[in-house]
This record gives sequence, structure tokens and C-alpha cells, in this order.
Amino acid sequence: MPTLARPDGDLAYEVVGEGPPLALVTGLGGVAAYWTNLVPVLSRSFSVILHDQIPTGASRARARRTTHSVEALAADLAALLDHLGCDRCHMIGHSTGAAVGQVMALDHRDRLGRLVLYAGWAGPDPHFSYCFEIRRRALIERGVPAYNEMGPLFLYPPRWIARHRDRVAKIIADADAAPPPAEAIAARIDMIVAFDRRARLGAIRAPTLVVCAEDDILTPPHLSEELAAGIPDARLARLPWGGHACSQTAPEDFLAAVLPFLEGR
Repeated sequence: MPTLARPDGDLAYEVVGEGPPLALVTGLGGVAAYWTNLVPVLSRSFSVILHDQIPTGASRARARRTTHSVEALAADLAALLDHLGCDRCHMIGHSTGAAVGQVMALDHRDRLGRLVLYAGWAGPDPHFSYCFEIRRRALIERGVPAYNEMGPLFLYPPRWIARHRDRVAKIIADADAAPPPAEAIAARIDMIVAFDRRARLGAIRAPTLVVCAEDDILTPPHLSEELAAGIPDARLARLPWGGHACSQTAPEDFLAAVLPFLEGR
């Protein structure tokens, strides 16, 4: 992957396909590989822009002190669009990426076309904070491998885990292969628990689709309902099943909701 120099490190990215630009922004794990199963379909209609967030994947930080904020992630995306000569793009943001999408829509509003906020939240509630308190404690007290081993329980429905044990094992192994430092993961958790744009949702003008799965235990549907209610003219698509990572577990349902919206149908 080519890289773009940024204040905190080098941002690794790639562009796949041809057509209107579409940025895919990942959740807390930060790596573009999250979208691997969707890229072949999306790249038929769009120039798909992918990147690993600093300091995840191939995007390594230059120093241990890295700025961890959703605003910094949005600034990285805006800089990448500049680097690619892209004035405006559509965007799908998953979880942390949905927080980035809100910042882009509010602070870089001329850069966005259509916006999909998937498994997102406008601000934390006690359940959300409790989930990340548990995950952060596992990280600090037991280390990165224990944190990675716990991750699938929050991302995937029990039935999917039961049917895909080999795939779950590979997901954990891939996360263990080259993880960010524990302090960077902890700082990213703190970043998303602190994120709250509830008071500014009404200023979002980008056409917005909010997507959630009914069985998402990390960002349950009521958080997506709050997002959709706060954004003018936003649409809400509730998938019957799929968990927090429903684009991976129920890709056909996810694409059936998202593609017509992105294509303006």
C-alpha cells in the first residue's frame, strides 16, 4: 500500500475500482481489511478509497505519542482526499468510522456526498460505556491477546460464531499478528467513549442513511435511532440480524440497504 505522510505517522491507503469516489472508514480495529468482502461488489460502481488508521495495520506512528481523537481521524481522511485530488466523496463509516462520518459531515461538510453511518452512535450511553470499560480492563490487566480474543463476542452474533469457529480463530490470529501498542488501543477506546456530537446532529446536511442490526450488542439499535432522529431527513435501515459487524455476517442484506442509497435510487 502507498503511504501519505501525516503529522503522527504514515497513512497507508489504496484505491480500488472506477467511478464516483467512496471512502470506507473502519471501526476501532482501524484496518482496511475489515471491508475485504465488500470491495469486489462496491468497486464495480465506485472508486473505493481504503486506509489503515494510524497506528493500525500498515499505518505506523512515528512516535509513541500520537494524537488519538475522532477529529484527527477525520483530518487524516480529508488530507487523503486532498492527496488523491478528490474534492468530494460518498462515505460508509462503521462504528468509530461512523463517528468520523459525523465529524466529516459537520467540520468538512463540503467533502461529503452521501453518508452511511453503520453501527454508530452520537454519544455514549451507560451500556456503551460499560462495554468499553470491560474491554479496556481486559486490555490493561490481561494484555493485547486477551483483548483480541474477547473482540468477536462484541462484533458477531452467537449463531455466526458457532458456525464460523475457524474464521473467528483467523480473525483473532490476524489481530495478534501486528497489533498496535496496548497504550494506543486504550487511547483509542478513551477517544470513542469521549465522543459526543449529539448537540450538533441537526447541522448535518449530507443525505444520510443510518444502518443497524437488531442484535448488535455493542451499539444497539436505540443508538442508531437517536442518530437518525437527530439528523435532518436521515433514513434508518434496521437489519434483522448480523450483530455489530453485519456487513461481514449479513453482506447481502447490508448491500441491499446501502447500494440503492449510494446510487441515489
